[in-house]
Amino acid sequence: MANEKMSAQMTSKPGFIAALDQSGGSTPGALRLYGIPETAYSGDDAMYKLVHEMRVRIMTAPAFSGNQVIGAILFERTMDGDAKGKPVPSFLWEDRGVVPFLKCDKGLEAEADGVQLMKPMPELDALLARAVTKGVYGTKMRSVINLPSKSGIAAVVAQQFVVGDQIAGHGLMPIIEPEVSIKSPDKQGAETILRDEITAKLEALPAGRKVMLKLTIPTVPDFYASLVAHPKVERVVALSGGYTRDDACEKLSHNHGIIASFSRALAENLRAQMSDDEFDAALAESVAQIYGASTVKA
Repeated sequence: MANEKMSAQMTSKPGFIAALDQSGGSTPGALRLYGIPETAYSGDDAMYKLVHEMRVRIMTAPAFSGNQVIGAILFERTMDGDAKGKPVPSFLWEDRGVVPFLKCDKGLEAEADGVQLMKPMPELDALLARAVTKGVYGTKMRSVINLPSKSGIAAVVAQQFVVGDQIAGHGLMPIIEPEVSIKSPDKQGAETILRDEITAKLEALPAGRKVMLKLTIPTVPDFYASLVAHPKVERVVALSGGYTRDDACEKLSHNHGIIASFSRALAENLRAQMSDDEFDAALAESVAQIYGASTVKA
């Protein structure tokens, strides 16, 4: 069964997850970094067409395969789009050996109590049902933690796990992503509270239930070792969080059992103006560096 093969890959295969899930607010920035200024297009449809072309260029490059990229997180429009004439999730799994995930949140609320909760998701069940029909394995949803506020972080983690239950009800694997900002004035303090809150929620999960965790690379190496080893955690992955690729890879290399799930850092040196050979070579270099940091630990 595809799901069992995907689960086995996500549990133990060496490699990393590519995050190709920039959404409305972050898409202009992603295109700008790719060498397409906002003056080059007009309106959301044109913007999303360009970013889809960028993602397809990444997904169809030779280095983008399950040998090193074991999963990919997709924006909803990317999930609904095609690559090489096939639905993107089918193309990823059948042609590239890459497990497809879906970004399912609808963005962030304004900051309160040192954190940003996720906005309501009234259409979530319909979206999850569609993801299942398209062969998606799991989902990802992001909250942000700015301050070491115990009540704020507890609210973030509680919301993540409540929505995680809803996702698991559709047979999908939830990636819980409470991102601690790398600009937090007390990042390590926030990480300490976060680890405790996540651990308590893991203990309360029903028998047989697992989640994945997507976390900011911790200030103290191996700080999340207990989460990596937890029997209810399928995999712990790290976000790049605004670090450069070199910095993110260096920091990740000191965290055993955690693999990358980078977005901006993955696409850092890719440009629309590159020839296909230049683009493929730049992506291959990026993939090799991130794979190395995910598999070879200092």
